Order: sequence, then C-alpha cells, then structure tokens
Amino acid sequence: MSENPWPQGVPEIMPAEDRAEIEELFARYAWGIDLADEEQAINTFAEDAEFDHLWQGTVKGHAAIRENLRKLWYDRQHWWYGRQHLMNHFIMDPRPEGARVRCFFQIIQWNADYNTNFVFGIGTRDDRLVKRNGRWKFYRLHVNAWTAVDQIPWKGERTLPQRPPYKSPPADTRPFDEQTGDAW
Repeated sequence: MSENPWPQGVPEIMPAEDRAEIEELFARYAWGIDLADEEQAINTFAEDAEFDHLWQGTVKGHAAIRENLRKLWYDRQHWWYGRQHLMNHFIMDPRPEGARVRCFFQIIQWNADYNTNFVFGIGTRDDRLVKRNGRWKFYRLHVNAWTAVDQIPWKGERTLPQRPPYKSPPADTRPFDEQTGDAW
C-alpha cells in the first residue's frame, strides 16, 4: 500500500522538493533504459507498477517489466544502442494517492548501422507516481508515442488538409547510359 505523500493534505501545486525528486526519477529512468542498466531502470518502478508501452502493451510488476525491457533491449538491439530519451515540460499534479505527471518526450538515436543521428520518436507521457519508503516511484507509466494524427492530444479544432495516402512515383523505365548514368 502507498504511504500518504501528503501528511498535511494534498497541496495545490507540487512542492519544490518533491518536484526535484520526481525530475530525478525521470532522469534515472532514462539513464536506466537508454544504457540497459536493468537494476537502475527497475528501481524507478513500484513493485506493483504498470508499464504501458506502445509496442508491447501493458505489463505489471517488476518481473514483467524486467522481461519487457529485456525484449526491448535485445530483440532489436540496433534500435536501442545509442538511444536517449529526453523528457521535458513537466506538469505535476499532486493527488491524494500520489501524483499525476505529464510531459513531452523525444527519443534521439545514434544509428549504429549508418553512424548517423536522428529523431526516433516524439510524444507525450501521462504517468502516475506513488511514494514508497520515502521515495517517488512510477506506479503507472503510460507512453503515448505519436505514430498517427489521432494520437496527438490536440485540444483545438483540427483543420489539417485531408491528404490522399502517399503513393510512390512510378519507376523510371527510361533506358540509360551505364557508363555515364544519364537517362536517354
């Protein structure tokens, strides 16, 4: 069971000390998952935590989270080697049971195959945290990676142009000079 993080009642805004500890939790999580430091990553989660990840669905508890992370790291290691999760623009809302923390994220990737850097993904997070043994931990980690327009939590009216699906241009079938590479 969670300890009461607010013995004096739920504050209206996140106290500075808690805010700093929560930002440190996100940093430890990023260092853990991006460098395949299994123990550091697992230690950011409460024992009964849920990890809701776009590609793998929701898993619960340390053993399932550990297995999930191992699959992420080693089933497609070239996707993970050289990766950095950047989280920013935190909104921290104290709740009676802990805290709701929302943020934007970007995943920056060094590509081992091509020796280049690129942005792998962007999105939002909407996490629930609890305080256990005096430390903030993830209780429900929810990743909302933007892979389609309906995943962006846009609050305004959508006026994007309706575009037809992308079609590849037809192949160039013109003969060409093999020595110069010029098309005829």
